[in-house]
Amino acid sequence: MTTTTVSSAPGGPAGTASRASAAVRFENVTKDYGSVRAVDGLSLTLHPGETVALLGPNGAGKSSTLDLLLGLRPADSGTVEVFGTGPREAIVAGRVGAMLQSGGLMEEITVEEIVRLACSLHPRPHPVDRVLAGAGLTKIASRRVDKLSGGQEQRVRFALATAGASDLIVLDEPTTGMDVTSRQAFWATMREQAGQGRTVLFATHYLEEADAVADRVLVLHRGRLLADGTASEIKAKAGARKISFELEGPVDRAAEDALRTLPYLNSLAVTGRTVRIRSHDADATVHALYGLGLYPRNLEVAGLGLEQAFVALTEAAARTEAAARTEAAAHTGADEENAR
Repeated sequence: MTTTTVSSAPGGPAGTASRASAAVRFENVTKDYGSVRAVDGLSLTLHPGETVALLGPNGAGKSSTLDLLLGLRPADSGTVEVFGTGPREAIVAGRVGAMLQSGGLMEEITVEEIVRLACSLHPRPHPVDRVLAGAGLTKIASRRVDKLSGGQEQRVRFALATAGASDLIVLDEPTTGMDVTSRQAFWATMREQAGQGRTVLFATHYLEEADAVADRVLVLHRGRLLADGTASEIKAKAGARKISFELEGPVDRAAEDALRTLPYLNSLAVTGRTVRIRSHDADATVHALYGLGLYPRNLEVAGLGLEQAFVALTEAAARTEAAARTEAAAHTGADEENAR
């Protein structure tokens, strides 16, 4: 069953105003594909003017979440709202612009012609020249769409998503295939859009972009919200720091075994005489290091980058789930044995 709540008019029940003020609201949303649960009780709220990165490993539910948000598929249960209405109502009203990762573009027409068509269909269109310039397409406006490179096709998709004054812009892997210059220009345009009060939601595998651009980061894992906060908060949530140093000579087996006894050790990597450690308490680990009789040179202690924190969080979640499955299987086996 699909449950998509539409807010009442002003003066309706208490809570209507707060729901309507949200750009996006998911409340306990689920979506199944056969035996696979792609979205699992997802609840989140996005606010006007936020730039939000949606992260997650393959199979985390990112694409399914975007499909539900854009009304491309119905939720099996829960509530999906966009500006207080159902997703399709918001899209018909011109409040949502979307740039999907895949999907064919019309062929045998020019870039300007397809952008002009998109502008003509939007309830609140921007001037065509402005849209072309914002997407970096002015110089290739007369080129046929089927003669474009992959990066140029992405810029056309971006132009279609920003053809009018939409309040929410949804981007799925927006800079795939773009060169460095195009990526920088793209995000400059996105910052301008957010500065005008629009909500920008983007899914990406380029975690350095999320770190540099997003006000807020959402991490999905198996259809559930694993982490929600600023990039700095996500890094802190990973609860580990990087320690790197060099020893006087190559690290032999005895020295490596000694290093593995360090307290709060999360991971250890040795390359020649260079040692790299992740620790949940860097101060205690470094203090114990000197107690081993190993004297590090060029010692550096730093926080995890967003990519490393993302990996640490998802790996920890996978380990927890695996342990839970093992424990459940053990209990099931014990119950069967007792029954016999």
